[in-house]
Formats: sequence, C-alpha cells, structure tokens
Amino acid sequence: MTRFFLKRMLTAAAQILIVVTIVFFALHMMPGDPVMLMLSGDGSSVDPEAYQLLYHELGLDLPLHTQYIHWIQGLFSGDLGMSYSEQIPVVEAIALRLPRTLELAFAALILSCLIGIPLGIISANRRGSFTDLSLTVFSSLGNSIPVYVFGYILVVIFALWLNLLPSSGYVMASKSVAEHYRRMILPACALALSMASSTLRMTRSSMLEAMASESITPLRAKGLSRRYVICKHVMRNMLIPVVTIIGLQMGNLIAGTVLCEAVFNWPGIATLLVNAINNRDYPLIQGCMLVMSAIFVLINMTVDLLYGVLDPRTR
Repeated sequence: MTRFFLKRMLTAAAQILIVVTIVFFALHMMPGDPVMLMLSGDGSSVDPEAYQLLYHELGLDLPLHTQYIHWIQGLFSGDLGMSYSEQIPVVEAIALRLPRTLELAFAALILSCLIGIPLGIISANRRGSFTDLSLTVFSSLGNSIPVYVFGYILVVIFALWLNLLPSSGYVMASKSVAEHYRRMILPACALALSMASSTLRMTRSSMLEAMASESITPLRAKGLSRRYVICKHVMRNMLIPVVTIIGLQMGNLIAGTVLCEAVFNWPGIATLLVNAINNRDYPLIQGCMLVMSAIFVLINMTVDLLYGVLDPRTR
C-alpha cells in the first residue's frame, strides 16, 4: 500500500507540473497586454517610458523560457510572485479566497451525498414503481439544468417570492455565523443538484447490480432477511463505484463554482481566477490554476486510495 501511495504521489506531482506548464505558455499566447491594462484600463495612450519601465520591472522583457525557469524556482520556494491586479503576493490572494470555495464545495458535496445516496437506495429497492420513475426523472432533470440556471431559479423562488434567504453576497463567519451560513444555502444547493443527480443514478445502478450478483442469491436462499443482506453485503459492494463518481464529481464541483460564485457573488478562488484572466494577471492565473489542478489531482488520488479501504481485493 505504501509503494502504491508513493507511486500515485509522484504521478500526481508530474500531472500538476504538466498542467501548470501548459497554462504558463498558453497565457503568453493570449491576446492582450497586462502592462497596458495596468497603466490604462480604458485603452487610452500611455507614456512609452512608463510602459518600458513597468514592462522591465515585471520581468516580461526576459525570454519566455527564462520567465518559466524563474517561476518554477519560485514555485519550489513557495513564492508565486506578485499579483498585478490585487497588488499583493499571489499566495496571500489565494489563501484569502481558497477557503471560501472549499467551504462552498464541501457543503455542496455533503448535501449531494445526503440527497443522492438515500434516494438511490430507495429507487433501487422500489425498482419499476412510481417512486423509481419519479426519482429517475429527477436525476435526469438535475443533470440537464446548468448550475447558473438552477441558481437563478432558487434566487427567484426563495429570495424574491418567499423572501426567506438572501439572494447573494458574502458575510464572514467572524462577523455573523448565522448570516454566513444563510448566504451559503442557495449556492450550495445550486452546486449540489447536478452532483446529487449523478450520485443517485450511480447508487441505483450499482445497488441493482450488487443485488443481482450470484453471491447474493445463496444468502437469500439460506433464509437471511432482505434488510440484513442489503446492509451487510450489498451496501459494501455498491460503494466502490459510488465513491468513484463522487470523486470525479468533486473535481467538477471545483470547476462548477466559477458560475455559481458569479451568480451569488461569492468571493472565492473561481471569481478570483475570472478577474485575473480579465486583467491578464499572469502570476495570479498561474497560481489559481496550480491550486485548482492540484485539488483535482489529489481528489482522484484519494479516490484510488479509498479503493484499498473499501475493497480488500485491490490491496
């Protein structure tokens, strides 16, 4: 198990390095001049001397491969550079925004599991019934509705019509814990819908497959109750594909926060990345992509390690 863990760690590090390398060179192929945006956001003319001075201070006059080497050296020393737009170190900007995105994504993950897994079990146990059909329709709708559309629907219903929850905004938990979580409810629900639908469908199909396996039939023939067989044997076998889909969806959940944070004005790392792209803030874009790709790769690695816990055959 230790050897497998070390191998996956090395593979994850290589994948992250490849991603940030592609992002680095792709950024410099994008149209737009960050120095021009910093000196004149409205597109008016700038002083050539000031332009050349700032261009040199930012190190953009160096050869591209030299800039890449400097960035990699800073990466290993924990220095991701200074943000052009935020005027603070990239590490500080990400450290401020990342916990907000992770908090939102984790809340959506918990909510989707609490919805998707029980409903999937109910759907499998009542296969062919009206309940099963209704839950299948629900899962199809959940996968079809984009997160920003469902977000606006929630705002219209719960913020405008019923006036139960705030439509958008962010309040720090240090100022008001109750208001902080009230403002998290709508974006977490909007993010959880699609993931809950996928979890429901995977739970249903995995449970039906496990119940139909040849190892379950002799247990029922021995007189064991259906409830005992499901809780003791079926649940364990069906968890592996469910954990897989949850892990994959968690990576998509981080990416899905871009639209959700924009709809609900939630100041996380996704909106920070969008603002950095608009401002051609190279160091901040590279830092955000580094963190988001690292989260995605580490989640997949964690799923692989969970296989060994859930299924002794993989060990």
